[in-house]
Amino acid sequence: MPFFTAAIKRFVPPERRKQVRQAVKRLTHFGFDRHCPCCHAHLRAFLPFGVAPRPDAWCPVCGSLERHRLAYLYIQQKTNLFDGKYRRVLHIAPENSLAALFQSTDSIGYLSADLTSTAMVQMDITDIHYPDNSFDVIYCSHVLEHVPEDRKAMAEFCRVLKPDGWAILQVPITVVRTIEDPTVTSPVERERLYGQDDHVRRYGLDYRDRLVGAGFKVMVHDFVQELGEATTRRYGLRESKDAHGDLVVSEDIYLCQKPGA
Repeated sequence: MPFFTAAIKRFVPPERRKQVRQAVKRLTHFGFDRHCPCCHAHLRAFLPFGVAPRPDAWCPVCGSLERHRLAYLYIQQKTNLFDGKYRRVLHIAPENSLAALFQSTDSIGYLSADLTSTAMVQMDITDIHYPDNSFDVIYCSHVLEHVPEDRKAMAEFCRVLKPDGWAILQVPITVVRTIEDPTVTSPVERERLYGQDDHVRRYGLDYRDRLVGAGFKVMVHDFVQELGEATTRRYGLRESKDAHGDLVVSEDIYLCQKPGA
């Protein structure tokens, strides 16, 4: 692989390098046991990923993880995002694998946002500087566990979502009831309590209640079960334990709408 990297830098124009790198990765990892729906790569296997490495998790071509592949399949099969009608999409902390899919769709008016400069706009999701009813779709995955005022962020999402729109707001759920303590600021203690030093809570199965309290009507879909065992295995989707082994959970989809929609 170092040889290919050096050759690409030397002989391939900068604007083509990503495309060529992906083509090399497709060949290097080619197989028939796994398939990534985000980049359509056929793979021998997904690669391990995580602090406590999960096997069969990471797509070596586009970088998608289990939750990204599951969300894309759900959006594709269960929502109206790709029906050709123009929709304005707000994508928080954009994952490259999903951002590429959204941006390549002509009928999507795409806006990515994050606190960092890696997105199209910098945004504090507890204080969104857009009018009420601005977006048809909001996608935010594994962000709220980093946000101290998560209820305020949820309320802001509800405010800027159109009445006939929908949001998918995902978090890691690893305990029965949410654990949080705003007085805990030590990275070491946060890692012990919440699994990562930049997390401010562990969400539990009561996560839905917080979304409802912020104004949403919430439907929780166990989409993995709908797909069946063979499809789940092919796409690298599974129930999994968190790093501390507290709870075995699947990545249920939290579909949120405004009441009356």
